Amino acid sequence: MPISAAETVKCQDGDEHWHGATGTTLMAHIALVVSGGKPATWLEPVADEQYDSVLPHS
Repeated sequence: MPISAAETVKCQDGDEHWHGATGTTLMAHIALVVSGGKPATWLEPVADEQYDSVLPHS
């Protein structure tokens, strides 16, 4: 799901998700844990080819 500048994305405890920039876009990521929530479990990096394969193509 592409996001726009200044958009906030909320993930529920246990949700797996990934994100990143492309060759023509930037991405800044700030992770917050709400009181009583579980800390993030960081999964393995995704190769550029895998990331590119799921991007919407115009």
